[in-house]
Amino acid sequence: MYKLYEKPSDRLKESLGLTRKKCYREHYALHDINFEVEQGETVGIIGTNGSGKSTILKIITGVLNPTAGEVVVDGRISALLELGAGFNPEYSGLENVYLNGTMIGFSKEEIEQRLDDILSFADIGDFIHQPVKMYSSGMFVRLAFAVAINIEPEILIVDEALSVGDVFFQAKCYHKFEEFKKQGKTILFVSHDLSSVSKYCDRVILLNKGQKLDEGEPKEMVDLYKQLLVKQDPVKQGTQGAEAEVQAQSQTQTGSWQSSFQTNPNTLEYGEKQAEIVDFVVEDARGRYTNTIEKGERFKIKMKIHFNEDIQEPIMAFTFKNIRGTEITGTNTMYEKAVVPHPEAGKECIVTFQQKMDLQGGEYLLSFGCTGYKEGEFRVFHRLYDACNVTVISAKNTVGFYDMNSKVTIEQEGE
Repeated sequence: MYKLYEKPSDRLKESLGLTRKKCYREHYALHDINFEVEQGETVGIIGTNGSGKSTILKIITGVLNPTAGEVVVDGRISALLELGAGFNPEYSGLENVYLNGTMIGFSKEEIEQRLDDILSFADIGDFIHQPVKMYSSGMFVRLAFAVAINIEPEILIVDEALSVGDVFFQAKCYHKFEEFKKQGKTILFVSHDLSSVSKYCDRVILLNKGQKLDEGEPKEMVDLYKQLLVKQDPVKQGTQGAEAEVQAQSQTQTGSWQSSFQTNPNTLEYGEKQAEIVDFVVEDARGRYTNTIEKGERFKIKMKIHFNEDIQEPIMAFTFKNIRGTEITGTNTMYEKAVVPHPEAGKECIVTFQQKMDLQGGEYLLSFGCTGYKEGEFRVFHRLYDACNVTVISAKNTVGFYDMNSKVTIEQEGE
């Protein structure tokens, strides 16, 4: 529980005993949460921002003390919390390795026995002798993770830190997760990367506004989380209550499509506005408006166009880009040879693109466009760049962005 004051003077009055009046309101970052993690389990914790994910890990690791309740931990913990936690920015990387080892009770000799493994995994070269305040976020997390996994923990706790590493380092970290699982070690994993949660976790706990909404199989919890993103109203704890509430939210989606899922408030738009994209949405195979699609799932992209003028042959389009802005794929009504009725001024039409999601798991940005020809010249009527994000979750890795869905056969000669 945190005390929230309206202004600094209220805090001062209370600390000096100048008033008996309650000058704060109580905010519970976590409330009525109870769960157990068995030895050898990999448990993911997911939820919207502010749901209490990081707070609960800090309580488990002893960084924070709970206002009420207790945490029982049986085993040596190694934790990788927010970037830089447990590191002195003025010390070199090497000095911080010894500092962290000493903090968990290792002698200098024990640290030196593990030093080569730590430096090899971190792979930051001569920067190990530089102050860590000079490190990039990627270098920082390399060193922190290398220390965390090489102190022989029985329980590994990771809070979002891997999101700043490059893809090759992330792959090396996840390979280490697999090794830990085979060794019967316990992993608590907080991430917004739903693909990794689905792939590596045995069980997932879903938090919402400081309370445990539900826990269960990864795919079930990820699906429930997807639905929760549509509407962020309070939901009762327990599977039946959660499902009923989320289903009710899905069934009452009315009005603007954009009001029913997450969009980019800083969308870049331009065009001559002879036609305007007035609404858009992504819809999963069950007809729910969502920003999250499973790889291999059928889904729809819908656009609503309002025509301010008569347009002979409008072209409606969408494009997927990665978070670095590289166009990955897209199509339009002309490429798909879709017949667009001649639209008249004042009319609206809805364009629906249906397809299977074959992109690799990850984060993508979706853009929309309405173009066409007027008096023989190509014109841009309206474009919306990076209008919304789409998260693709996948339990399978592929190289690059696209899954070719290869079928592999192996024959041994001589048999």
